[in-house]
Amino acid sequence: MEETLKILVVDDDEVDRMAVRYALTEAGIKMELSEVGNGNDAFSALSTTAYDCVFLNYRLRDPDGLTLIQQLRSSEIKVPLVVLTGQGDEQIAVQLIKAGATDYLSKSKISPETLVQVLRSAIRVYRAEMQAALANQQLRESHEQLIRKNQELERQQQQIQMQNFKLSEASLLKSHFLATMSHELRTPMNAIIGFSQILLRPKFGQLTHQQADMVERILNNGKHLLMLLNEVLDFSKLEAGRLDLKGEIFDVSKVINLAVGEMRSLADAKNLSLLVQTDLQNPLVFNDPVRIKQILINLLSNAIKFTESGEIWVEVKELPANRVTIIVRDTGIGIAPRDFKRIFEAFRQVDQTITRKYPGTGLGLAIIDSLVRMMGGKIFLESKLGIGSMFKIELPRQITLSAGAADAPALQLDGDGVFCSAKNQHHSSSQASKASIGYPKFKL
Repeated sequence: MEETLKILVVDDDEVDRMAVRYALTEAGIKMELSEVGNGNDAFSALSTTAYDCVFLNYRLRDPDGLTLIQQLRSSEIKVPLVVLTGQGDEQIAVQLIKAGATDYLSKSKISPETLVQVLRSAIRVYRAEMQAALANQQLRESHEQLIRKNQELERQQQQIQMQNFKLSEASLLKSHFLATMSHELRTPMNAIIGFSQILLRPKFGQLTHQQADMVERILNNGKHLLMLLNEVLDFSKLEAGRLDLKGEIFDVSKVINLAVGEMRSLADAKNLSLLVQTDLQNPLVFNDPVRIKQILINLLSNAIKFTESGEIWVEVKELPANRVTIIVRDTGIGIAPRDFKRIFEAFRQVDQTITRKYPGTGLGLAIIDSLVRMMGGKIFLESKLGIGSMFKIELPRQITLSAGAADAPALQLDGDGVFCSAKNQHHSSSQASKASIGYPKFKL
């Protein structure tokens, strides 16, 4: 062995100590050898000095070998211990090994060769045990740390669950409050609208021009406020999962023309052209006509609101796989790409300031998105600032009434700048749609 070993020989017999010393010297071991004659001196030496190996006589006095080993282990003094036994002490040596000794050697077999072999084996076994003990300690520490982390994760999960519960409860209360307030406000608002319409009828008396103008303003503002209340009520129902589609077979082109007819006066007031093109071989669909009309009115309302001059086009045509598409295009202010996703969020508008130019609840597109997802459809958006926007809605010709908005996928943004409520499964088809849907007077 190249390293210098610190070795302690514990034996009350000078001759036996000399035999061990001689064998180690003859074996050529580089060492610092220490000798003591009783157990108490051995314990004191091992308490203050680290030894690489100890040769211990079993038949020791003050105390005996077994007691010394037990004292060392109880004091957590760890060192390779080779017990030197006499004839017939092999069974006792086994007990000593169980008590904590590393190995044993009969004094009658002491020789340079056997001593070196036992010494190397004892040191190797001891170091292996120490490495195993260190690995076990690290494993225990890792296990304890993992337990602590799991406990912390459990606490965090409980906190998150509690927060989610509180948020869900708050959201439910908010939806209930919105629904209740919207419902309660609609009753007096309908009365205001109804009485305003009565006052404008000639058979109830002739109003002056100034009076008629004021009543018409009351009527128009009442209708606008009723529309806002209806949006809040619809959104609260959608959020609570209480809005159901009422499917029936109807002529979609008639519903489209009816919605356009209702919005034409608003377009005329801003001198905007409102064009409709229908290209359907079979105009019959199975859907909710009220919600289809609501979707189109919301899209047209936005198009008219954000278009100062130019034209608005509505196009309805058939698609493969038994689907239909409704397209609304305008020459309005356009939408920046960074706002594509934001405009579909509830109560979200591009301009969030209280001095914004364009009023509204910010619920129109959120409601459209929820309704389209309930119908199993998709929304695509193309827009450029200062040029205009195009909203394209693809719907199945026959909806499944069991589909719910809560189960539909969340909003996602296509990498090509096309925004859709459900991820487009046919990427190439979206590219084809972008290429085929052009603007009559401008190109995006």
